[in-house]
Amino acid sequence: MTPKLRKEKLREGLFRHLDGIVTAPTAYTLHKQGVCDYLLERKECALTELVKKFKANEGYLNVAMRVLCSQGWLTQQIDNKKDTIVFSLSGLSRAAFSHFYLYKDVSDLLKFTEKFHTRKFEVEPFLRLEKIFKKFKNNYGITFSDDESTRAVQEQILKHIEGIIIGPSTVRLGISGMFHKYFMEANFKAEEFHKEAETFKRLLDMFVHFGWFFKKNETYQFSEQGLFYARRASAYGVTVSYIPTLRKLDQLLFGNPTAAKDSGTEHMEGHVDRKMNVWGSGGAHANYFKIVDKIIIDIFNRPIEQQPKGILDMGCGNGVFLQHLFYVIEQQTLRGKVLEDYPLILVGADYNETALKITKANLIQADIWAKAVFGDIGRPDLLAKDLKENYQIDLNELLNVRTFLDHNRIWNEPKQKNITQASTSTGAYAFEGRRLNNNLVEESLLEHFKNWAPYVKKYGVLIIELHTVPPQLVAQNLGKTAATAYDATHGFSDQYIVEVGVFNKVMAEAGLFPDTIGSRKFPDSDLATVTINLFKSKH
Repeated sequence: MTPKLRKEKLREGLFRHLDGIVTAPTAYTLHKQGVCDYLLERKECALTELVKKFKANEGYLNVAMRVLCSQGWLTQQIDNKKDTIVFSLSGLSRAAFSHFYLYKDVSDLLKFTEKFHTRKFEVEPFLRLEKIFKKFKNNYGITFSDDESTRAVQEQILKHIEGIIIGPSTVRLGISGMFHKYFMEANFKAEEFHKEAETFKRLLDMFVHFGWFFKKNETYQFSEQGLFYARRASAYGVTVSYIPTLRKLDQLLFGNPTAAKDSGTEHMEGHVDRKMNVWGSGGAHANYFKIVDKIIIDIFNRPIEQQPKGILDMGCGNGVFLQHLFYVIEQQTLRGKVLEDYPLILVGADYNETALKITKANLIQADIWAKAVFGDIGRPDLLAKDLKENYQIDLNELLNVRTFLDHNRIWNEPKQKNITQASTSTGAYAFEGRRLNNNLVEESLLEHFKNWAPYVKKYGVLIIELHTVPPQLVAQNLGKTAATAYDATHGFSDQYIVEVGVFNKVMAEAGLFPDTIGSRKFPDSDLATVTINLFKSKH
């Protein structure tokens, strides 16, 4: 196998692991409630019928059903004009449903780990994991079918279980520093990482089984495969960070739709491990930021009269991205050479007061002058007023930048509801359990960007955005996309990722069009789940 093909095979394993982290608890929840047996009996069923039969929360049930569609185990017929969604059996439904019982152990494990620290290796959860691993090594005692399609389903489900065995542990090891370059290049022993060395050694032995490490005389060394995954440990981080939501699927689908959010505290969100999410995002998004750097360099190399006065980072988080952009401009552009004469206005805006405090502290420590202000992405008018009245900053004179943010705005019902043109989106959208009509989701997105259009017409808005992919296309390309994981984690947590085509159509209707510089999508195909664009008005 060539190095390129081997890398593609390893990447396929990673994507299938992410599929498993969300699919296993989703499928098992539907299996437990009898939804799968009902579908086998009916062969075809409208979403509304399932909601009535099982007293389900329509929005989250729709998300769950779409997960099965993306895995090829159901088919979805969606008519946004009539606002109907019908699910039908696929050729793989019976084989898949008959194996959903295999997900019980890992689904129970996710719930069991709720009372333990999410980012540390602890012995008691590991002992449960080890029992699951022993069953997994024996393929749970199943006999592989001679039928090619059935065997493929069996292997698919076992790969999902492998994802839950590997994914959370990989994240814990990554956050703890085990995948530091020093350890990846040298031999090491279990006692170097944990006081419970004997138990930790058994965890490492599990990774030996999966081919990540070589072991000799109680000493471990990374394999080529292990190095591949270790360097991409953060790719598991975002999906794993939503395990607090996945633990609550019984309630989200068939009980209290706000159960995950309600489990939070004043200082910690209930539906997501935010610290882990930020860690995962930072590593996974590094390649996208390289493209952004090129766009920033182009803009700030132009004649000074054509340059924005500064940058607004909407949803600034901890301020690190704003800090990075300043260094790019300072060190790699013509503007950086004349900052004394043409100082750069930097504004970090965020809805979270804690994030603003962290941003201020980080920027002060970096000796960078910037304003950190409260800002709601849904109310640019209020932000513009605040900047003008309190800081004499004109929002329209700044380049607007945001990363993976617009889909995570607080839901606002669109003012325009008499929609004549039906949305083409296949997405599953919800707000606190209530299903949102796709036409309204698209209209809400349009109104959102129309609100922003007056403030970005001069220099534009630079957006990195996440997207969904039609489930039929995902099912045809298993192992080539993380779309199933994105759909589940974002769908169950009230976020609104739309297809690339839908997003671009909405932007055009808002009067915003992609500039030719730096416009990219990842991957560069119909499976694209991430785009980077500098949207500007045509004037």
